[in-house]
Amino acid sequence: MAEVARRLRVSPKSVYAWQPWREGGTEALVSRDAGGAQCRLDADQLARLEQELLSGPAAVGYVEGQRWTLSRVAELIRCLFGIRYSLRGVSLLLYRLSWSPQVPIHRAAERDEHAVATWREETWQRVKGRRPRTPGSASKTKTGTP
Repeated sequence: MAEVARRLRVSPKSVYAWQPWREGGTEALVSRDAGGAQCRLDADQLARLEQELLSGPAAVGYVEGQRWTLSRVAELIRCLFGIRYSLRGVSLLLYRLSWSPQVPIHRAAERDEHAVATWREETWQRVKGRRPRTPGSASKTKTGTP
């Protein structure tokens, strides 16, 4: 085994893992299905869950904080299908559905998007153009002049 591992430049552990090859040939080395627990939701349930998620939290009664959290999704699954998932299980399930965690952008409720856009287009352009043309220094003791 050690000689085979050295010649193939693999670990001896890999050679031992290939031991079934002697009895079953190359078919014995074919990869098996992914390990781990099977999903407890069938294809129809997964499709329904995704539709509910796309409807948004308000559609199922969450009026405050318009975002899905793992605990809210776990509660939704329990209500829809009577199946309990841990938060980690919900996270893995959402990953399977190609949903990714998002960090919400916190903005003031009074924010005026039109005023922000106007400021960016007009005021910022004027301010941006007023930069000094001579090199400067961030140091209070250096003036930046040669």
